[in-house]
Formats: sequence, C-alpha cells, structure tokens
Amino acid sequence: MHREMAMRQTPLTCSGHTRPVVDLAFSRITPYGYFLISACKDGKPMLRQGDTGDWIGTFLGHKGAVWGATLNKDASKAATAAADFTAKVWDGVTGDELISLAHRHIVKSVDFTQDDNYLLTGGQDKLLRIYDLSKPEAEPQEIGGHTAAIKKALWYNNDQEILSAADDKTVRLWDRATMTEVKTLSFPVSVSSMEYLPDLEMLLITYGRTIGLYNALSLDLIKSFEAPAPIHSASLHPEKECLVAGGDDFKLYKYDYSTGEELESYKGHFGPIHCVRFSPDGELYASGSEDGTLRLWQTAVGKTYGLWKCVLPEELQSENSDMVYNTPAEVKA
Repeated sequence: MHREMAMRQTPLTCSGHTRPVVDLAFSRITPYGYFLISACKDGKPMLRQGDTGDWIGTFLGHKGAVWGATLNKDASKAATAAADFTAKVWDGVTGDELISLAHRHIVKSVDFTQDDNYLLTGGQDKLLRIYDLSKPEAEPQEIGGHTAAIKKALWYNNDQEILSAADDKTVRLWDRATMTEVKTLSFPVSVSSMEYLPDLEMLLITYGRTIGLYNALSLDLIKSFEAPAPIHSASLHPEKECLVAGGDDFKLYKYDYSTGEELESYKGHFGPIHCVRFSPDGELYASGSEDGTLRLWQTAVGKTYGLWKCVLPEELQSENSDMVYNTPAEVKA
C-alpha cells in the first residue's frame, strides 16, 4: 500500500499558456540539456527547459493561433506555423524574430533540414513549400498534389525526401530533387499525427483510434495498436520500450512496444490531449492539451530525474511518512 502511493505518477504542470496547446517538440540533447517548444492557440509559443519544464521565454510576434512549432537540433533556432498566414524563424537564444515567411493561408506545420538551411511548411492551401533560409525573400519551391489541408510535413530520409499528411486521408512521400510523389498511403479517416524516428528507421502514424508503426524505408506496416478513444498524437520511446498516446478522452495511454499490452492509463488533463512526445533521452514525455497546460510525465515512475526525487520504500516507514503521502498530485513548474 505504502509502496504504491510512493510510486504514483506525479506530472509536472507547465502553466503560462491561455488557450489550447496544439503542438510541441523537443530539441536533441545539447551541452545545456535539452529544450521543449510548445505551440498554442494564444499565439505565443514558449520555450522551456525540457527536463524540468522551467519557462525560458516566449516568442512574441504572431497575430493568430500558432498551430505548429519546432526546434533545430541544438535549439539555437525555432520555427513556428500560424493562423496569421505566416511561418516564422526565431533565434532560440535571444527570442528575436529572424525571418517571417508570408503564406496565402493558415500554416500548420514547419520543419528544419538537419543543416538548418531550409524550412519546409505545409497548411490550409494544400501546398508544400521549401524555403531557402539564406534567401528568405526568394520565392519558395512549391509541391502540389494533396487535395485537402496539410496537417504535418516532415523532412525524411536524410532530407532527400518529404513526408506529408493531409485531410485528404493520405500520407504522401515526395522526392525532394524531382519534387514528385513517390508513394501514397491511404487511410479510412484523416491522419491525426505523424512521428518520424530516423534512428530507429520507424514512422508512427495515428488515425481514428489506431496507432500504426511503419518501417520508415519501405513504409510497410509493422504493427498497430487500438486505443479505447480517438487518438490525436502518439510517440515511441527512443529505445522502443513503449509508446504513449493521448486523445479525446483526456487520458494518456502507455503500451508495451513488444507485446502491445496496455501498461498504464490515467487521466492526464482536463481536456482532450492534442500532442505527446518523448524527450530525446526517453526519461520523460510531454503532453499538451485543450486545457491550456503542458505536462511532463516520468517514463519510469519513482526515479530521481529533473525535479522528481526518488522516495525509497524504507523512507516511507519513517515517522515523517505523512510528509511523503501529502505530496500534492501536481507540481507546478
């Protein structure tokens, strides 16, 4: 009984946003730790220390909801996609706006190439655009083919290809050099999210209640999981131990990758969960919700990491045990 109480999942709650949090992304591990950016309908994307959720700064300049946000590998640059018909590139250290890229409609997705020289965007006007960030005033390359709004667009296969998901119920693979469609995956309903894991050569796609894992090279389905409710986002642990997912029913689900067994589920938020991602070291995952908060969750509950402190069973027997039990269920970051 005591042990169970000590091992309760205690999320760190990151407040600050005033509207739904619709996208989030981690940097890679840098000499300064790793970082987390969140996109929110309040138009004010925020940068945080990834392992603690501590607020570092807010990128100010958009005049509408921000639908997509990403960081380059070392978090020296950020990019955002917004309803004000722009994508913006920011200095991740100073928070200054570096480039604003005008679009003809709402922008939903942004992604840097590995060398940070190009930015890929996608949105409501159904076109993929590639911007050369050394010549931001130049016209972008445009790739057409989707018949409905693009939700997500990612650089793929060492930036030689592009993968895009749209409301036309397809995921399409494009060759960057020829700008032509290479392959199409069709789904019964619109795809809600994609996660590309180049190190694992895997692609994760969610649609309806299904979480599908694909071989990134062949795009063949490896396995799929069915959740109890429609899923908006899912993420695979960097060592393939487990995957997490969240959606309409406010709950976060964790599945064993090998067996497909549901390891745990708990009500994570006070509204639908729009986005979930593992940290680059796999020690935690972050979720963003309609309730306006980001929450950080431990992958291995009870481990000392970031702001979490391990409580050993023998410590629970001490006379100070009441202090341990009365730890609030949420820690404000």
